[in-house]
Amino acid sequence: MHDDLVHHTHGENCRHAEDHRRHAAEALARAERICRERGLRLTPIRRQALEALQADHRPVGAYDLADRISPAGGRRLAPISIYRALDFLVEQGFVHRLSSKNAYIACLHGHGANEVVAFLICEVCGGVDEDSSPAMKKAVAAIAETRQFSPSHQMVEIVGRCEHCRNAASS
Repeated sequence: MHDDLVHHTHGENCRHAEDHRRHAAEALARAERICRERGLRLTPIRRQALEALQADHRPVGAYDLADRISPAGGRRLAPISIYRALDFLVEQGFVHRLSSKNAYIACLHGHGANEVVAFLICEVCGGVDEDSSPAMKKAVAAIAETRQFSPSHQMVEIVGRCEHCRNAASS
């Protein structure tokens, strides 16, 4: 990371934040509906974790998430409780785990569990954009078929600079 950009933040006016604001309520309603249809419970801790992740356009680690959803002035939730909630949210497709960051981000797009998903992770501001396309799905399928490989997860993490940070660096 370049030192001149380390302190650059564009916060709530960036496209990452706008995408999260625009889709968060819809994603929460979808999660509630899916839980009802599957006979699952969106417990208070699961809901709080999901809402906290939906409110942030950057990946959040489990311990940071515990701090965010623990009662103000009260005891911090046990890490095992947070990890159980995150495991549930990932299993249901409501949240993604970004391996390169060892952190979690809300899935706002409602794609299928076997969908090929790319995460564009800005190395400057930390924002993440999620994308999926038929062309990407076809390319990943071709690579897997060539290698006779059967993928269990189809996530691609691409690290670089978002448009805003790239433009800020050139001005």
